[in-house]
Amino acid sequence: MRQLKLSTVIEEDIEQLAKSLNAHKKHFEGKTFLITGAGGFLGKYIVLLLRYFNENVLSKKIRAILLDNFVTGYEQIIADDNLIFIRHNVIEPFEIDEPIDYIIHAAGIASPVYYTKYPVETMDVGTVGTRNMLELARMKDVESFVFMSSSEVYGDPDNAHVPTKETYNGNVSVSGPRACYDESKRFGETMSVTYWRVYNVPVKLIRPFNVYGPGIRPDDYRVLPNFIEHALRKEPLPVHGDGRNTRAFCYINDAIEQIFKILFCDVNGEAFNIGNPEREISVHELGELVAKTMPFKVDVVNIDPPHAVYASSDPKRRCPDISKLQSVIDFKPKYPLEVGLKRTIQWFSEQ
Repeated sequence: MRQLKLSTVIEEDIEQLAKSLNAHKKHFEGKTFLITGAGGFLGKYIVLLLRYFNENVLSKKIRAILLDNFVTGYEQIIADDNLIFIRHNVIEPFEIDEPIDYIIHAAGIASPVYYTKYPVETMDVGTVGTRNMLELARMKDVESFVFMSSSEVYGDPDNAHVPTKETYNGNVSVSGPRACYDESKRFGETMSVTYWRVYNVPVKLIRPFNVYGPGIRPDDYRVLPNFIEHALRKEPLPVHGDGRNTRAFCYINDAIEQIFKILFCDVNGEAFNIGNPEREISVHELGELVAKTMPFKVDVVNIDPPHAVYASSDPKRRCPDISKLQSVIDFKPKYPLEVGLKRTIQWFSEQ
């Protein structure tokens, strides 16, 4: 595996993240983290942040056990004597002798294109993989466990439930094109809460809303990387259908800050939305914004959805209510969409 080549924009992001989390450095000092999905989009930023703390902030180094089987993650790694990468599929039990303080279970196949290609694997990682990590957390008596769930657990909420609170139980098809992902995340949440109730494993459920930013796969096929890839090739930006579906996008730095602050909080057995509700934007408007941000002219065109996951099953609206999270942790989004979009385009351009 290759060592990861960093970029200026990612280095700036990691430095800023460390500043945002500096007040929590006592939770990092000398601790052992286990991260699943460590080669993925979120996982990579998490690992880079841990390395930055080791190199620039802490006297007692973090130790991190980093797991990925690289089905959708990049085989570029960030490793040294304290950050240990192990190729492992979480649907198989994982055993290790040393103590573990924190587990962030971020393994998963989140892109619709990939989870329709690997539906059984998607279900396995969300259910069997989650059970294996919960068992490990129970055996190691961890201080905290985060299960990275998804806003997809809400399915397609009606307008009365947007922005969406954690108390909304969802409008989810058990057999639709997205079900392998949605339902495995829902069951993963059920298992996590059950381990809290039965075994007192200190679980937190995190439901991210449309996180984007540098490091996301260019061939991820979700709307923002898809638009940026087309724009950089000076091709029209393809809007599926009429483009009226709306999303609220969250820059990766804001997402990672929320994840760690929830990991370190004292509230267990509950779900938290993470995201940036400050701007809900239609897909067509997003295309226009990407086109406007480019230094050359790019058109926006409407096309027929290429796959069922982007047709009738595509949620009409997606916007989080993060008031519960803000009642527990100190957080306010720092990256408006225009700012995060420019940084993401800069990173794509570097690639």
